[in-house]
Amino acid sequence: MELSIDAGDVRLPGTLTLPAGPPRAGVVLLHGAGYGHRSYFLYEHLARVLPPLGIAVLRYDRRPVAAGDVPLAVQAADAAAAVARLRAEIGDRPVGLWGWSQGAWAALAAATSTVPEAAFLVLLSASGVTPARQMRYGTAEQLRRHGYGPEPLADLLALRTTVEEYLRGRLPRDRAQAEVDRYADQPWFPLAYVRRHLPEPGAWTDMDHDPAPTMAAVTCPVLLYYGETDEWVPVEESLAAWRDTGTAATVCRLAGCDHAATPLGGTTIAEISPTYSATLRDWLTDRLARSR
Repeated sequence: MELSIDAGDVRLPGTLTLPAGPPRAGVVLLHGAGYGHRSYFLYEHLARVLPPLGIAVLRYDRRPVAAGDVPLAVQAADAAAAVARLRAEIGDRPVGLWGWSQGAWAALAAATSTVPEAAFLVLLSASGVTPARQMRYGTAEQLRRHGYGPEPLADLLALRTTVEEYLRGRLPRDRAQAEVDRYADQPWFPLAYVRRHLPEPGAWTDMDHDPAPTMAAVTCPVLLYYGETDEWVPVEESLAAWRDTGTAATVCRLAGCDHAATPLGGTTIAEISPTYSATLRDWLTDRLARSR
């Protein structure tokens, strides 16, 4: 079913996949940073595997922005609008949130603010550190996987640290831009995920967002997935953050998988880990049985 979501200043196109019979529950999907279209393979996979369990799946296009990311608070508000739209179709059924990568931060923010009635959270590659820290980790890992050694890694850290301080308003533009210019011709520069020409200070709204308070405030059941070779999220640090909050969560480690629950950067439904799919089915079936 094609529909639209009234998110206040914009209408977001969406697709609702319903079970064959009466819905037992519903789930709203929140996006990875660079994957805001509802046709992305991780989202389509859920629309295939969850409706046979009686779970309606609402996926929608993330709101457009001129540059950069949609702020997490805005994503959480859009998630609430999507939940309201889903409820208009399935009635007073339990509704949960699924979030991947950046969408996991947004799903946590929604579950503890705009959608406090969330029945469950399923989070794939949920970073337990700030976005700035996560990007330092992830870009360093990109260099390592491309064969770069200690000197380029040190240069990358210097570059990203300088740009972060500029974006926080602590360094003048000319000094930060000079650092970008210094490294722009290096072969590893495209892996640094730094703009060639710097935006205005404050452009990265959520760079210092600490997910720990939202992790600690979650009251619904949580299922966490981490690929054992995740190239973007510091897995052990993130799991330690979850433990430190004291929030109970079911953790599933995906052997041989990277950031998207697939091996070696796979981007097709056929490559999605069978463990991911089976655990998801079993966990949600158990949660719904308990909620009766």
